[in-house]
Amino acid sequence: MKKSNQSIVFVLIIMLVTVNASAQGFSQLDEAPHDISYYRESMVTPPLVKVLYGRPAKKDVKVFGNTVAYNEIWRTGANEATEVKFYQDIVFGGVKVPAGTYVLYTIPGEREWEVILSSNLDVLGAFQYDPVFDVARVRVNPSRAEELKVFSISFREHKEALQMVLGWDTTRVKIPLEVKKKGTVATKFNTDRSELQEDKKS
Repeated sequence: MKKSNQSIVFVLIIMLVTVNASAQGFSQLDEAPHDISYYRESMVTPPLVKVLYGRPAKKDVKVFGNTVAYNEIWRTGANEATEVKFYQDIVFGGVKVPAGTYVLYTIPGEREWEVILSSNLDVLGAFQYDPVFDVARVRVNPSRAEELKVFSISFREHKEALQMVLGWDTTRVKIPLEVKKKGTVATKFNTDRSELQEDKKS
């Protein structure tokens, strides 16, 4: 078979595979998958905060100032905008925020980041950002740490204070949170079981 004919056959095979995948009604695997991060008092308590976000991976270049521009609104992740759900009223970076679901945006800077909560939900990236819907806008100073290849959001308790931590490359952004802790289910379970054992003895 001639080289030109081989190329045509190869292209046709690729087109067939693509059409077949589309016919099944499923999209292909995303390079930046979505993940969920929870904050709970313990493994057995209901969540107090949930974050749903896309996780882009670092390429060969420095992330902030290159892949993610300084001083421009960022979706704080990949694909659909990042959403944060607070299961109770919370203090977010010093600002009181009612329980509910919000979109998380950031404006990265070399020395300072702006972190924004918006009530405008179900949006793609930062294209539909409108400051009219801002619920909170706080400023935090970034810090440096070891390289992190994939963008991540987690929660950290440090010196009895709760922080939501954004991390990618060598940058860390720590947003202070204040929540009302309700006590663990494990403690209640152990108390109930002890009372049950006492009842059996009597």
